[in-house]
Amino acid sequence: MLHIPPFVRAALFALTVAGTGGLFEIRTAEAQEDSKSATATFAGGCFWSIEKAFDGKPGVISAVSGFMGGKAKNPTYKQVVAGGTGHLEAVQVTYDPAKISYEKLLDIFWHDIDPTDPAGQFCDYGSQYQTAVFAHTPQQRALAEASKKDVAAELGKDVMTEIRNASDFTAAGPEHQDFAKTNAAHYNAYLVGCRREAKLKAVWGDRAHAKF
Repeated sequence: MLHIPPFVRAALFALTVAGTGGLFEIRTAEAQEDSKSATATFAGGCFWSIEKAFDGKPGVISAVSGFMGGKAKNPTYKQVVAGGTGHLEAVQVTYDPAKISYEKLLDIFWHDIDPTDPAGQFCDYGSQYQTAVFAHTPQQRALAEASKKDVAAELGKDVMTEIRNASDFTAAGPEHQDFAKTNAAHYNAYLVGCRREAKLKAVWGDRAHAKF
């Protein structure tokens, strides 16, 4: 076994960590992507629909509806929908990077929203329904920024979805989890009332909903 003197090990460690933002953070991001599970968070209007978009996709372990982006601690659903908390309705996805890539998650997200709308989504309007990709690592942020440019080129329009750093996530109450499944009648009435599918088709045409 190669013996490395303590002072050399210390110097190497200092070089690795120094100025971080750099090497250490990149290695952290790579370690997350190489592990058996990783986390991604997306805000795309009403979280019922965004959770449904990710649920059951190969490689997705779980999709949880909740809130991110504001300063209020442990916000409730009523507080967020009333506005003023700074939080967006969001979905936190736990996934297996060996089975589904972050790029594919971005593909699912973009094709289930209207990324050109700065005010909300479909019939849900207000700051709490604005769209965002919350990046958990520098690698995720770089991939999200690149995909945003691709979407703008594909649609030929400005993309209003923000790429933001992830912050504390608060899960919504159990009554909001798996809503499209457990409250199918209510959810389907919401879809019809919002004309969500028709509006999504108007944005993406046959490309609405990512294909597997």
